[in-house]
Amino acid sequence: MPRHIAIIMDGNGRWARERGLARIAGHQQGAASVRTVTRACAEWGVEFLTVYAFSTENWKRPRSETDALMVLLEHFIEQELPELMRNQIRLRAIGRLEDLPLGCRNALQRAIDLTAGNTSTTLILALSYSGRSDILRAAQSLCLKARSGQLDPESLDEEVFRQELSTGEYPDPDLLVRTSGEMRLSNFLLWELSYTEIHVTQKLWPDFGKEDLLEAVREFNKRERRFGAV
Repeated sequence: MPRHIAIIMDGNGRWARERGLARIAGHQQGAASVRTVTRACAEWGVEFLTVYAFSTENWKRPRSETDALMVLLEHFIEQELPELMRNQIRLRAIGRLEDLPLGCRNALQRAIDLTAGNTSTTLILALSYSGRSDILRAAQSLCLKARSGQLDPESLDEEVFRQELSTGEYPDPDLLVRTSGEMRLSNFLLWELSYTEIHVTQKLWPDFGKEDLLEAVREFNKRERRFGAV
């Protein structure tokens, strides 16, 4: 099994449109897929699962949709807490969490605190997340440390920089899954995905299940990872 799987969950809106439903119905079904995939990762012993739940660019969507998504997020966290505890899953989050409504932040922090001692898979929600912004924030932090004398610029290397990222305590993903057939990273984990194996599926995220993830893992296991070496 890959140690760390990352997923760009794409296709909720298309799934709803194809069925003549409101977009929020696609997001609701997509939340069920998150539950299924997280449970599978815990069952298989995957240590980390990072899902791209909401990007900074998603705030550009109609206010009615973003408001509905925030309500759905808050309810999802509250409803899934017993499942997380039952399966020993630890919840964490990355991104500009201060952008989230207070209710979401409170529900998220409560779940993070209550699951902190769990020892199975760590589920990382990327919320109001931007890979570019995260890199820029890390660079700004290092500049401040250098200016205050806390950091010798000559000592700056990739590991020191990595520790300043919001993902600094996690290993880089081994496998990235992107649904709905799109062939782009969409500003997700731009530093961390440098040597990640990528699996793209035509499946829309609400239709993505345990067998689809297993197929991605099987393909991953066929690849030879040389990290630039011969």
